[in-house]
Amino acid sequence: MKPLVLDSTMTTMGGVFYPTGQMFALFPDEDCARQAALALQAAGHQGDVAYASPEVILQEIVHTLGTADAPLPSVGAEGDMVRRIADLAGSGHHGILIAVNDKDDTDTLVAAIAPEGAVTAFYYRTFIIEDLISQPADDGPQSVLVGTHAAAP
Repeated sequence: MKPLVLDSTMTTMGGVFYPTGQMFALFPDEDCARQAALALQAAGHQGDVAYASPEVILQEIVHTLGTADAPLPSVGAEGDMVRRIADLAGSGHHGILIAVNDKDDTDTLVAAIAPEGAVTAFYYRTFIIEDLISQPADDGPQSVLVGTHAAAP
């Protein structure tokens, strides 16, 4: 597993984190992230896997949000996803970026990483971000409201 190095191919034209064709998953600690990388390899995944510590996530990925929502929020969900990633990294979660190729089945990839403690995973496709592992609802504070009822009174 190599360290995550963010480059322009992993962002939108506006500079927000959006690694098209890749999956980003978060884990409660480094050991879980490393075990997930091994589980991917055991499941036959041939693509690259990059590790990101909470510090790297906060400095590199979260930094891409910048002022993307000013003066108005973006139409897409990429800003919301970066905020969700920021919430988890802020509480110490570690991430892995998984290169997904045409032969990979995302269900197989999720089946490999979920038992290793993945708390969330996003698959960034062209124009769509799939939330592959949803976080259980809790009563803790979040930096963003997500869902169709977010604007409800």
